[in-house]
Amino acid sequence: MTTQNRGLIARFTGLIRGMFASWIRDREERSPKAVYEHAIAERVTQYRDLKNAVAGILYMRNKLESEIGERRAEIARLHDDVRRAVRRGEEETSLSLIAHKQALFEELERAEQELEQVRAQAEEAKTNLIRFREEIRSLVREKGRMLATLANARARRRLQAAIEGLSVDAEMDALENVREHISRVVMESEVNKELGSDGDAFRMKLRGFRDEARRESARAELESLKQELGASVLPAEATRAAGVAPTLEVPAAG
Repeated sequence: MTTQNRGLIARFTGLIRGMFASWIRDREERSPKAVYEHAIAERVTQYRDLKNAVAGILYMRNKLESEIGERRAEIARLHDDVRRAVRRGEEETSLSLIAHKQALFEELERAEQELEQVRAQAEEAKTNLIRFREEIRSLVREKGRMLATLANARARRRLQAAIEGLSVDAEMDALENVREHISRVVMESEVNKELGSDGDAFRMKLRGFRDEARRESARAELESLKQELGASVLPAEATRAAGVAPTLEVPAAG
């Protein structure tokens, strides 16, 4: 394969990688919640693995502490056994017990050194475990905060787009028409109120005129009757003054 072909393949591979990376980035930007959830899930898995490792270290620490305690107790018993064998004059037994005690001392020393290392590892592992747990909690809080910020920004962007898409002049014209209509309705109610009060006064005057006309008509009819009846009807004043009830004579039919 020539150098030119290898260069073309490398360029093509780089192009494919770039396109794939761009596609992944676009999907991540469109689904930030999924990205956060995946990151949190990964950290939770790592936290569980680390927790299991810490549990193993703590188990080793406790086991070494138990073994060291048993060896110390065994060394103390051997010390008493050596003294007892020496008092009995059992030299071989004493030498054997002393050698065994020395071997236990060497094992105890190695166990104590190993225990110090395990304790240091356990403390470091616990510190890392606590830090990792706090990182997960912080990431969960960040997820909620960032998703809320993103939702707010998207809502503002949609609102801005909606505002920019509106015709402000048309909206102002509509508002002006509504205001004018409301003003006309208010003025019509005021006019009706004024007309209502004036109409009542007019009706009162008209009723007075008609009552006066009826009284004048009645008075004219009364005067006409008086003239028609003539002397056969006593004046109401004279009859009332004489204490005689007024009588009405009806002329005989002709």
